[in-house]
Amino acid sequence: MVERDPLRTFVNRLARRPSTDEVYNPYRRRHLRENLYVWLSTLREEVEMPLMLVGEALGFRGGRLTGVPFSSARLLADAEHPFVERLRERLDIRDDESENTATMVWEYLVSRGVTPLCWNAFPFHPHRAGDPGTNRAPRREEIREGMLYLQKLEALFAPVRVVGVGRAGAECARLAFPRRDIARVRHPSFGGKRDFTAGMDDVLAARTEARARV
Repeated sequence: MVERDPLRTFVNRLARRPSTDEVYNPYRRRHLRENLYVWLSTLREEVEMPLMLVGEALGFRGGRLTGVPFSSARLLADAEHPFVERLRERLDIRDDESENTATMVWEYLVSRGVTPLCWNAFPFHPHRAGDPGTNRAPRREEIREGMLYLQKLEALFAPVRVVGVGRAGAECARLAFPRRDIARVRHPSFGGKRDFTAGMDDVLAARTEARARV
């Protein structure tokens, strides 16, 4: 059978991963799968060779509830970014939570006029055992699991540059793409906003210089 939409296959593959006592998979819910598909398919149509940002994992106030990495319900409702504004009415959002990391990242993206491909080292929500209202860092084996999804997404979008946001994001990207030059920037949470901004500015400046040499 010929695959007509590899992006739909990718999203459906995410949905097959079971939730556990320490991991919640939001893509087992149909409307969250659809949110992700709408987001990624529109990005694929509108942005050629995007910058790829790889974070750590979905958070309990963010992507767990929206299905979209680096997002929250409040951000999707309020962000003054043209891409977000165009998709606002097409997303099925059922809460009003805000998430600090997503807010800081998109404040930066709005200010620089950048529309990236956002993903995570572990594309699900890891939490403390039996406590879904918490976040925990993805473990090494979870990062290796996430590497397979990251490789598939990179093949679908052909990003111009891959940037690890925080330790886990950079580690996963380097494992997935040993032949690529992976940039690492500071995660913006826990006082890292200024370093995140400086690191991202360096990445964007390098991209501009590379384009000028072509």
